[in-house]
Formats: sequence, structure tokens, C-alpha cells
Amino acid sequence: MEPISAPIRNAVRALILRDNSILLLRKAGFEQGERFALPGGGQDPGETLEQALLRECEEEIGSRVEIHELVCVADCFKPRDTVPRSTRHLIEFLFVCKVPDDYVAVNGPHPDKHQVEVVWARLDTLADMPLHPRSLRHYLGGFSERAETVYQGTLDW
Repeated sequence: MEPISAPIRNAVRALILRDNSILLLRKAGFEQGERFALPGGGQDPGETLEQALLRECEEEIGSRVEIHELVCVADCFKPRDTVPRSTRHLIEFLFVCKVPDDYVAVNGPHPDKHQVEVVWARLDTLADMPLHPRSLRHYLGGFSERAETVYQGTLDW
């Protein structure tokens, strides 16, 4: 493994489901091609996890979200495109969230630098999509059964 860059960074993600679909960011500009990820990002100093998630969703999906329960906490080791190569240690906090009923998938005013668009993806198409972290697919497949276990160990980036 490449050297771990310090410090450990908290990141928040929004799990937004509607009508058998999930809200995802489509990202491009990677060596491996495009990828899909949940809305969210890093927690800034002085922010609570909820404040960070509200800010990230407003920036990336252009909407305020209603935050419900915390359903997953996991370690994640994300490879970084640095010279020399390095790895970022993230602690990911995944919250079930809801957008307003009239929300239409659209980029927010400050999207992630690789973000191309925001999409509603049908849950039955996730097997064919390049999700990041990769283990998200497995987690989503049984998320309703995992309510008792919040810490999920290490996510496979």
C-alpha cells in the first residue's frame, strides 16, 4: 500500500432513495473511466457531520436534504492521484436522507471537480455500474437488514 496521508478525514454521504432508484453523482476524468458516487464529501473543521452533509448536498445536488438515521460508518482507504502515489484514510458516515418530492436531479452550484451530472439510477441497474466505493453495491443490496450494525469495517475503494 502507498503511504497514508495524514490526517484521517471524516466524510459524509447521503443515501437518497425514491421509487426503486438511488440518487448518484456521475463523475468523469479518471484513468479507469467514469464512476458513480453518493452525494457528500469531507467534513470541514468546526462543522458537525450534519452541517457537512447539508452543505455538501446543497453544493453538489442543488438541494437541501432532510437527514434521517445514520446507517453505516466505515473505514475507507482511497487512492490519491499524487506524486508520489498516496492513500487517504477516510471515515465514511452514511446517512439516509430525503430530498423534496419535487426535486429534479441537477448539478448544484458548486459540484465536485469531476462531477458531470446528478442521476436517478434504478437499483436493479447497480450491478452494471462502476460505483465508488466499490463495496457500496454489496451494502445497498442488503441495507434494510443491516439496521442493527452501523460500523461496517473497511469499504473497498
